[in-house]
Amino acid sequence: MNTFFRVAALSLLGLASSAGAATVLPTQASGQPLPSLAPVISRVSPAVVNIAVKGTVQAPRHPFFDDPNFRRFFGMPPGGAPREREFRSAGSGVIVDAKAGYIVTNAHVVENASEITVTLVDDRELKAEVVGSDQGSDVAVIRIKEGQLPTDISLADSSAVQVGDFVVAIGNPFGLQHTVTSGIVSALGRSGLNPEGYENFIQTDAAINPGNSGGALVNLRGELVGINTAILSQSGGNMGIGFAIPSNMVRTVMGQLIEYGEVKRGVLGVTILSLNADYRQSLGLSDDVQGALVSQVLEGSAAAKAGIQAGDVITTVNGKPVKGAAELRNLIGMARIGDTVDLGLIRDGKPRKVTAAIAEPSTLAAEAGQLHPALEGADLADAAPEQVAGGGVQVRSVAPGSPAANVGLRANDVILGVDRTRVSGLAALREAIGERQSFLLALMRGNQRLILPVR
Repeated sequence: MNTFFRVAALSLLGLASSAGAATVLPTQASGQPLPSLAPVISRVSPAVVNIAVKGTVQAPRHPFFDDPNFRRFFGMPPGGAPREREFRSAGSGVIVDAKAGYIVTNAHVVENASEITVTLVDDRELKAEVVGSDQGSDVAVIRIKEGQLPTDISLADSSAVQVGDFVVAIGNPFGLQHTVTSGIVSALGRSGLNPEGYENFIQTDAAINPGNSGGALVNLRGELVGINTAILSQSGGNMGIGFAIPSNMVRTVMGQLIEYGEVKRGVLGVTILSLNADYRQSLGLSDDVQGALVSQVLEGSAAAKAGIQAGDVITTVNGKPVKGAAELRNLIGMARIGDTVDLGLIRDGKPRKVTAAIAEPSTLAAEAGQLHPALEGADLADAAPEQVAGGGVQVRSVAPGSPAANVGLRANDVILGVDRTRVSGLAALREAIGERQSFLLALMRGNQRLILPVR
């Protein structure tokens, strides 16, 4: 049972109420109206909703249940049906198009949902369905099946947001509907929470707690600047470090989800590293140069056709400065297949400009799913002989949120074997996997050898 504690305090200005008399707060001071966020909140709050989700997920099983000898010994049927358990969860959402019924939220809020219930500010409950979900950016769009939404919210240009701007977070933390907290923008361009995702977070000290996911981060004009998505916490509650997906990224992803039901991301076809002091010194660059160092250009890729070479430093995309590898990945990841991008780069200490047409991911990424469903999303190719003695299979890229990413594969991994069978290339990998439903992948990651279970 939850217990709420009320704390009474005397005003330092001596504005204590007498017994039986109500304290009336002044609306003005020295003839001037006191500042209040109430007008903004009353206008924006109806566009923020509570999202309740029901669904099923596969329950973890003891490894013995996958052992055919164990199952045979105890008279259990071969293979066995996967065990599932029902779950319930809650989050927040923001109405972005009241007329069409569209609500934007986090992908993790509606993941594995079989039933979605949206509760409005007036306590009406409406059923919704998923229009599209993008794990890479953690953005999802749902749509009300029947019923009228009260209002929507306009999206701000998040590129204009500055550190120090006042912001307000609205959501449903711990099931407390339409809770409002305020703070400032603490930092911009945060990344690294999910190495496989597309991240460019707005950091804020406005209190964000479990249940705020998918809720609104708005400016003092009542415009949406971000979708609250994560916190950095040692206790599970607010510690003053929260993260929101910028509205410009939300707008881009939302548009594709509504149009296609998915995000059709293209690729540039490069492996990149963030510049550091050692790389700058090796390349003869000044300490203030920022960008992404190209360590590999894939044969036949958009980058190769544009003339990009290993050793180039990409410094801008369509005139926007690139601070590092994560930012370049975000900018390319938000572009659609067929879009052309103007890239500024440094080669041999001299600035250059090239134009690249964003291309479809390699068909090898789809072929990996044919090897085994759990490998779908990995772009595989025969490893170069100089990479590893005896050959192997190089993981050239991994689509964020794909089955391959969930298994644990990462770009630049080199697959060496399946169970106890050594593989020298793609053909050998295909033969080694055969009809197996589960197996162990032996691979090299940098200088380390790893084993990944696949099932």
